[in-house]
Amino acid sequence: MQTYENSGRNSISLLQPRPTGYLQGIALTLVLSVVAQKIVTFPYVSVMGTMVTAILLGITWRAVMNVPLEAKTGIDFTAKIILRLGIILMGVRLNIDDIISAGPRIVLLDITVITFAIIFIYFLGRQMQVDKKMALLTGVGTGVCGAAAVAAAAPVVDATEEQTAISVAIVALLGTIGTVVYTFLLKAGVMAGRLYGIFAGSTLHELAHVVAAAQPAGATATDIAVLVKLGRVALLAPAVLVIGLLFNRKQATGQKPGLRNLPIPWFIFGFLGVSIINTTGILPHQVIAFILNLSIFLLTMAMAALGLNVDISSFRRLGIKSFAIGFCGSVVLSALGFVLVTHFRF
Repeated sequence: MQTYENSGRNSISLLQPRPTGYLQGIALTLVLSVVAQKIVTFPYVSVMGTMVTAILLGITWRAVMNVPLEAKTGIDFTAKIILRLGIILMGVRLNIDDIISAGPRIVLLDITVITFAIIFIYFLGRQMQVDKKMALLTGVGTGVCGAAAVAAAAPVVDATEEQTAISVAIVALLGTIGTVVYTFLLKAGVMAGRLYGIFAGSTLHELAHVVAAAQPAGATATDIAVLVKLGRVALLAPAVLVIGLLFNRKQATGQKPGLRNLPIPWFIFGFLGVSIINTTGILPHQVIAFILNLSIFLLTMAMAALGLNVDISSFRRLGIKSFAIGFCGSVVLSALGFVLVTHFRF
């Protein structure tokens, strides 16, 4: 049986796509997704979340197990189509009215954080000669909402699956480190209550990181932290659209004008559409919970697929400098967030 190569090269199937190949690949990502959900029920592992756990499982499986080469068609289908479907359904998490009611200061804070993180990390990456796609994905994941933001921006900048998966893993690791540091800051009395919730919600990467860091501060801090974080999630669509237009401007030169040539990820409009439907209040809570859980499961499958396309040698080659700029960006972002939250009235 032909398998993926475990060397530095990423083998590409020469076989014609077959139904069994699709089923094999999708089934493998499904199994890894279920395993990831089981793993995160253990103490201290839950902060990583199912998506990051699934990526790590995929990378590990690729490194130690045989992956049938014909299964690549199903794995690629999961990494592309199912990923986009998961992002669309994730829009059910947002209630636009709640975010607007939080006030213009909170919205402005979120915009400032996202803009700063993307620009700072991107240009730091250029100075350190990091691949520009890796730098941009790291900045987007840090500034907006972690794995989902990286996954949404990747098609816009034409990033490879390896670049996408490695960026997700880096951002998740940085967010986990930040969560631990923030809990120590809370215990040290540096910040508490509502202000601490705003600080955590505006500067930590994943929603899971925000919740884990805010819960020790109480219900009020947790509620405002989640609301501020969801404000950043709501800005995912405009952020990706702007990145698509700016990043691909040079590549678009010389192309005929038209909708097909615009570098816009159309699934983002699906994300917005689901958000608007949820905002109307017509969906029962049980339906919202089901759609949200389905979204997380589909995205976890997609992360497993991305992990299966990552070679360990590629991680070493692409990941070290990207982690460095992400770490620097996260530290500076936290400092900026601290100054903004403590010096302005929220």
